[in-house]
Amino acid sequence: MSLSIGIVGLPNVGKSTLFNALTRKGVLIANYPFATIDPSVGVVAVPDIRLDRLAEMSRSAKKVPAVVEFVDIAGLVKGASEGEGLGNQFLSHIREVDAIAEVVRIFEDDDIHHVAGDVDPRYDIEVVDLELIQADLQGAGKRLERLERDAKSGDKLLIAERDVLRKIVPALQAGRAARTVPLEEQEKESSKGLHLLTMKPILYVLNRKSGVVNIDAEGGPRWRELKDFLDSTGAQYVVVDAGVENELGDVHSDEKADFRRELGVADDGLDDLIKAGYKLLDLISFFTTGEDESRAWTITRGSSAPEAGAAIHTDFRDKFIRAETIRWEKLLEAGSWAAARDKGWVRSEGKEYVVADGDVLEFKHG
Repeated sequence: MSLSIGIVGLPNVGKSTLFNALTRKGVLIANYPFATIDPSVGVVAVPDIRLDRLAEMSRSAKKVPAVVEFVDIAGLVKGASEGEGLGNQFLSHIREVDAIAEVVRIFEDDDIHHVAGDVDPRYDIEVVDLELIQADLQGAGKRLERLERDAKSGDKLLIAERDVLRKIVPALQAGRAARTVPLEEQEKESSKGLHLLTMKPILYVLNRKSGVVNIDAEGGPRWRELKDFLDSTGAQYVVVDAGVENELGDVHSDEKADFRRELGVADDGLDDLIKAGYKLLDLISFFTTGEDESRAWTITRGSSAPEAGAAIHTDFRDKFIRAETIRWEKLLEAGSWAAARDKGWVRSEGKEYVVADGDVLEFKHG
């Protein structure tokens, strides 16, 4: 399955630098089933040591990781929901992605002007959130007005959509994102057709800069206010230094650790971001492995064996007989599928089996 994350943020927060850093980690497009790749789309591999180990074990000719599309979306300005600047283009691009990565500047630098004058990450988040909420409110408010009339026909689908909007619209009016509204599973299904921007999951990317004052290191009121917001809302976030990651794109992998130490950047912020994006969308990987190819396949957590099989080919879902499965670490311990079978470690599972993250599968179909 293809999944995409839109990178958004105010001007001069490091959004383009982050996108450039991500695309330097990009993968060969030829290996992936994307019909068209726009210059503003970067296809990035999900780092996964499990796949590396399986490919080594099988001596695979090809290794194909799971991937995430990152989409560089035009910078947001106040008034986007009113069509100001690139507002309409910005909002339409967000509608097309699965999730949002909002870049938030947490560094001081007099050479890089901040659109609001002062660096205040909590304020920046409020500006972006408000524009998305206002855009949703315009569409959802009009839709609810129509449904209050049309649902009188007794149509169950219209009634269900109306009832969901009766919950969501007041939240938007109060300045809250649609994703904060508690909904039953049936209501969540009804809400999907609304294509609300603030229903999309969001990941905050806190962008530092080496060699200048960073708000997190400073630990003052701005950092405390930002942390209080992130913690109180249960928001997912990662901290990156987009500038350093971009520079490291030209450094050989063997030397990157040394450069990170010199620059005081302990972790690979991009890997953290990619993994967090995968987690944000509640996705997992299962694996297939052999001499020809080892591959990570992306599925939604909770998928049954036939649903997982459909990621490879619809026949594995429609003509499913069974799936043979083993945990990736047990397969490595055995050393091969044949050895794992001999040890009785390979299980045969039916249609009800729920695939777990890290399963290695072989599908049997009619």
